[in-house]
Amino acid sequence: MSREFPIGLTPPDWLVRNLQPQQAPVNWAAVARAAIAMALPLAIGLAVGEPAYGALASMGALSGVIGDTADAYRMRILNIAIPQLFGAVGVTLGSLVYGHGWVAVAVVTAVALVSGMISTIGAVASVSGLLLLLNSVVGAGLPMPGAWWLAPVLMTGGGLLVLVLALLAWPLRSGVPERAAVAGTYRTVADLLTACGGPDYDAARQSVTQSLNQSYDLVLARRARHHGRSPELTRLLAQLNAITPVVEAAPAAHLTGKPLPPEVPKAVEHLAQAVETGYTGPIGLDLPAPLTETTRAVDHALRHAADVVTAPDIDPRGIDDRLGRPAALRTRAARGARNVALSAASWRYGLRLALCIGVAQVLVSIIPVPRSYWVALTITFVLKPDFGSVFSRALLRAVGTVAGLVIAAAVLAEVPRGWWDVPVMLVLAPLIPALTPRGYGYQTAAITPVILLLSDVLNHQGTGLLMPRLVDSLMGCGIALIAGYLLWPESWHTRVGDRLADAVSDTARYVESAFGTFGTEAVDPPARARMRRRLYRDLSVIRTEFQRALTEPPPTGRRAAAWWPLVVAVERIVDATTAARVRTRHGAPLPSEAEVKQVVLQLRELAEGVREAETLYSVRTDLTGPSGSVLEPLRQEVAAARAIASPR
Repeated sequence: MSREFPIGLTPPDWLVRNLQPQQAPVNWAAVARAAIAMALPLAIGLAVGEPAYGALASMGALSGVIGDTADAYRMRILNIAIPQLFGAVGVTLGSLVYGHGWVAVAVVTAVALVSGMISTIGAVASVSGLLLLLNSVVGAGLPMPGAWWLAPVLMTGGGLLVLVLALLAWPLRSGVPERAAVAGTYRTVADLLTACGGPDYDAARQSVTQSLNQSYDLVLARRARHHGRSPELTRLLAQLNAITPVVEAAPAAHLTGKPLPPEVPKAVEHLAQAVETGYTGPIGLDLPAPLTETTRAVDHALRHAADVVTAPDIDPRGIDDRLGRPAALRTRAARGARNVALSAASWRYGLRLALCIGVAQVLVSIIPVPRSYWVALTITFVLKPDFGSVFSRALLRAVGTVAGLVIAAAVLAEVPRGWWDVPVMLVLAPLIPALTPRGYGYQTAAITPVILLLSDVLNHQGTGLLMPRLVDSLMGCGIALIAGYLLWPESWHTRVGDRLADAVSDTARYVESAFGTFGTEAVDPPARARMRRRLYRDLSVIRTEFQRALTEPPPTGRRAAAWWPLVVAVERIVDATTAARVRTRHGAPLPSEAEVKQVVLQLRELAEGVREAETLYSVRTDLTGPSGSVLEPLRQEVAAARAIASPR
């Protein structure tokens, strides 16, 4: 019989959210690569009588395993190879100042500033900055065997081994990840159509937004390198564009309150199968006859998608890059460097990270702390705002370290040093990619015994590593919380409404573009589609940021929870606008300019209110119009949003 916590012992919601594991599938290929890439260097090192060299290579492989997250083969090169180069620079700088006292403190602190600033450019730059700082800390705190160049070569070689293993199937599976991503998007759209008119619609729409974002990022990133010459990527981009009208028709179908016939989502499933297999033959769509403007919109969009999916040839000149093709690599690099040098956010994060690393380096220089470089390593992992809440990561780091030390204690106490380390690594290393998607605490629990096993190979301290690891990790978490979190009000007192207010303003412009008011010209469909996609992408980012804020302790988490209904309300406003535009395109009467003007005015007032309000409270909204207008659902959603927030 289950037993409930007494009221006084019930854990707070923010703690439950932090410790709750995330649901994610296991990437078995990454699991196998981790086992081979981390155990093989150890075995080679033992075979040649240099186990320390093997341990260093395995440490490099560990960073490659952590970065082995991309599906597309070309993206794996960027995600693994570029950070390895930064890591080589980091360990070289660190080893050159090892044992030089305050010079080492100054150099590592300067590296932390640079690392923090370049981390703001993007995902690959963030991992590169992380590895630059991590390896410089290791090099400055741990004596490296052999010549100065040997450690960076071994660690880089270990990371590149992961890359080689990840690219083995490229000749046989080129383009497969991209096709699978686009087919997966089609399947999420099928789920969305199934959910129309039901309670699961909002969750299905979120899945579609995330899938579209990932697929466009994947296809456009690779298409930028081919400059539009690849027929395969041209086809995939055309197929992504073709599913967009289906996504736009879904809100109109949902607002009817009735489920679509099962033949409709089944047709999208057939299209997904054709995308995944590359089939270009005839597809018979068994669709019911459309009777309303909504069903006509769904029918028209599905038949257009079927024509594109099965077309034998696609003219690349007629393909619109809905989100804009990425600029050339040189242009993006120059833009990133300029943003790093001139961005206030870049300097703030760089100084924040440098302050924490500097405090840690000064502290361990004054107080004798065994394995002191672990303090800075902990700070480096915890103080990554693009990886999530600093508070949450500090908490999960501490919990995960304790759990990992339990496993490490058993390994270090019972497993003889030598060849037994290889089968143990074969068991422990796969846990890292298997548990990483579950959450940061689970990743820490998996990494801790691996790091301690490799450290024991280098230093032969056995269970003597356990207590220093715990003390250093707790010290690092404490420094990150005080110097990197509490001293920076922007990290724990964020105005959660600012980004949402921007989204509401963009929504007002989207309503204008959909119907062309105030003397403006109606925006062409491709431009309107780009606007809608960017708006949904921004709302998806806002939703992610708010979910992170919910893991913060009071008052930040409580404040974010209060704003959460407004996030949902704005998403519903965008849906209602899209639905109205779809209905007018398929026969419904256009709304009057006065109707549109009233809705846009209310949205702009809402945006201003959200930007100025510190708290939310209910207000009355005077928003009326013809009951039979296509804008009636939109007016209802705007009124609901205005009832949630307004300037005080």
